[in-house]
Amino acid sequence: MESVHQALRVLEVINRHSGGVNLPQIARETQLPQLVLARATERLIRANLATAIGPDAYIAGGALLLTQRAGADGRAKVRETLAWVRDAVGAAVYVARYTDGEVSITQYADGPGTPLVDEWVDFRAAAHASAVGKALLTQLDRAEREDHLARHTMARFTSHTLTRRQDLFHQLDTRRPNAPLLDLQEYATGTVCAAVPITSGPNAECVALSIPVPDPHRLRQAARILQSEAAAVLLALIVAGQHHEPEEELPAGREHIILPTTV
Repeated sequence: MESVHQALRVLEVINRHSGGVNLPQIARETQLPQLVLARATERLIRANLATAIGPDAYIAGGALLLTQRAGADGRAKVRETLAWVRDAVGAAVYVARYTDGEVSITQYADGPGTPLVDEWVDFRAAAHASAVGKALLTQLDRAEREDHLARHTMARFTSHTLTRRQDLFHQLDTRRPNAPLLDLQEYATGTVCAAVPITSGPNAECVALSIPVPDPHRLRQAARILQSEAAAVLLALIVAGQHHEPEEELPAGREHIILPTTV
């Protein structure tokens, strides 16, 4: 969140100077240290929210101009960012949100070599056994978690699935701050995934990835990249106003995308 706030401060200055603004002026207005400013500016350029027009001079990028137009589809910017993250991690990626007491996938990016995870149980019933579900549950208080699990039984999907509430809560509460939640085949045998909690609006959200092979090394590597790029997804959600828009419909046969879970 700190890096996102820093990027938003820089973006505000760039957007205010329609004719362009240089780094010294941005530094004066934001009071950000040199290296922090450089990282924030790089993040904005990569997200197409800022464009370089000369040595150390910037204007608002195409993605920001798009989201400012009346009727612009803010989700298009999120999809563009997710596609970039998908290519960076080498896996299908997803954004999920906890809304009205249920887990739902609101955005995703897949491809021929990065397929979506196969669904075999309604995702809303599998929060205890998915990285997405756990990344959302970890952002809820105990009463909200209890309410969710009172409505959705902790069913066993594989030999790795947690079925005791106290074990699940211990796992959520002892996770290192900002650490991804990793799946080691709790939802489905042969699939692993990771999720990073993020929040752009009033509801808990997360960004996640799934890998259709049980490869812990590849999962850890992809999870590290996902963690480093989660701020870019959060930034795109905030700028696009994603949390105010209707959720995206999933392809036919994927009304509930299922992501496996954490250890």
